[in-house]
Order: sequence, then structure tokens, then C-alpha cells
Amino acid sequence: MLELKRDVGMVERNISLSGKIMQFLMDNPQVFSSLPEKFELVILPDDDPEIRQYNLDLIDKYGSEGKPIVFARVKVHQEKLKTKVKPSIFVPVHVAA
Repeated sequence: MLELKRDVGMVERNISLSGKIMQFLMDNPQVFSSLPEKFELVILPDDDPEIRQYNLDLIDKYGSEGKPIVFARVKVHQEKLKTKVKPSIFVPVHVAA
């Protein structure tokens, strides 16, 4: 039961973070030109190690179904910062063999 409550809390936090990433992308549509057509988004909060590890564990457990993985590094607790920080989006680069 405790594990289920933890997972529900993590899901709620991930939904909130996903909304922030989506808002950033809508406000900065030029970023879409750098992203693959289909990808798995993994949010890695710099200031929330618990959710960062949870998200890395999810990608390890379920994989990306052959899609490239895009990592978004964000600050969760931006209200403590004097200026708003944009997320850092890391896109995989295909290297020809």
C-alpha cells in the first residue's frame, strides 16, 4: 500500500512536470525542429533526485520501444529562483556507421 501511494505521488509530480515541459514547447515552437518525429521524453529534475531516479528506473524497466529518448533537465522548485530557468532539452544524435 505504501508503494502504491508513492507511485501515485510520483505520477502526479510527473504530470505536473510534463505540463511545464509542454508549456515550454508551446512557447518555443522552434524547439520542435530539433526533436525526432517520435520519441520518449524523460524528465530529469536537477533539484528532485527522487523523481529523477524514478524516471530513469521507468525507462530502464519499460524501455523506449525503439524510439529515441529525449532528456529534459528542469528545475522543479523555480519559485526559489530569482529568474525563471528554461529546461535543457537533450536530443540523441544519429551517427552513421
